[in-house]
Amino acid sequence: MAKVFKKTSGNGGVTLYLGKRDYVDHVDKVDQVDGVVKLDTKDFGDRKVFVQLACAFRYGSEDLDVMGLCFRKDIWIQHFQIYPESHKPTLSDMHNTLLKKAGDDAKPFSFEIPKNLPCSVCLQPGPDDQGKACGVDFEIKTYIANKQSDPDEKIEKKDTARLVIRKIQFAPSHIGAGPKADICKSFMMSDKPVHLEASLEKDLYFHGEPIPIKIKINNESNKTVKKFKISVEQLTDIVLYSADKYTKAVLCQEFGETVESNATYENTLTITPLLAENKEKRGLSLDGRLKDEDTNLASTTMLQQSLEKEVLGILVSYKIKINLMVAGGGLLGGLTSSDVTLELPLMLMHPKPQE
Repeated sequence: MAKVFKKTSGNGGVTLYLGKRDYVDHVDKVDQVDGVVKLDTKDFGDRKVFVQLACAFRYGSEDLDVMGLCFRKDIWIQHFQIYPESHKPTLSDMHNTLLKKAGDDAKPFSFEIPKNLPCSVCLQPGPDDQGKACGVDFEIKTYIANKQSDPDEKIEKKDTARLVIRKIQFAPSHIGAGPKADICKSFMMSDKPVHLEASLEKDLYFHGEPIPIKIKINNESNKTVKKFKISVEQLTDIVLYSADKYTKAVLCQEFGETVESNATYENTLTITPLLAENKEKRGLSLDGRLKDEDTNLASTTMLQQSLEKEVLGILVSYKIKINLMVAGGGLLGGLTSSDVTLELPLMLMHPKPQE
């Protein structure tokens, strides 16, 4: 094992050990979370030790919690008591490795992350925002307490050790055929329409990979296609108390191509949506990050169809919009200008790492 992640409580009573911090959602199942807690029981008295995994939606910095407002909503939470021992998981290879590292008085634990939980996503803070970013995070916490979850019992920070983990998805091994769409639009004061057709080579692209879009235009109208614009929009669905949807453009490129009346056009134009071009956009969905490491635009959320109505948290999708600016000729050219718009679905993900 390359690295062990560990965190010790302020009083040294509990130390949390994990062998990894990224847990992959394979759509039909999620990697099991196996870890170990090392105990130093001399100051426990009658108190017990628990370990919990929580998936929560964070609304803002905990520093704002001064008015008694809760800026964190637990989407899912599970606890186990590990001292005195009551949770005894089947030992995995990961457990055995961590138990060797931790030494005596170490207790193993396992969590099964449900399939209907969202992946780790954070919302990009604005330039002046302080504290932790809003979004969905997963946190393992071990703590010393009299009861598992008594709201009246104050658990001291020194009795707690915690590590943030991530639930992530990788692109499936099979990438399918790309989407194709077409539109035929008629205009005022023109007998014939403009035909626009667009297609992608495949249905999924990796973060940072150039995306070639094949475009065909047949302009049978008496108007001129002056230029066209290609944009990529990120659609973020925040599903908590109520569904909240919003859209942000992550790429917008103009092409000064002209298609005269009764002419055709065929070309492949390449775009690459990148977080680097969107660093100032507050509220953009990004893949969850650990500490201050680099991240990227959030990956497309992949769901089992049967779970679509059950998932809470943040769901992310993308679409490409192709917009032709069409202007008429003559004195009324400006007044009779119009747009032709076409949309294609886009999936953005990371490739699965080599084993």
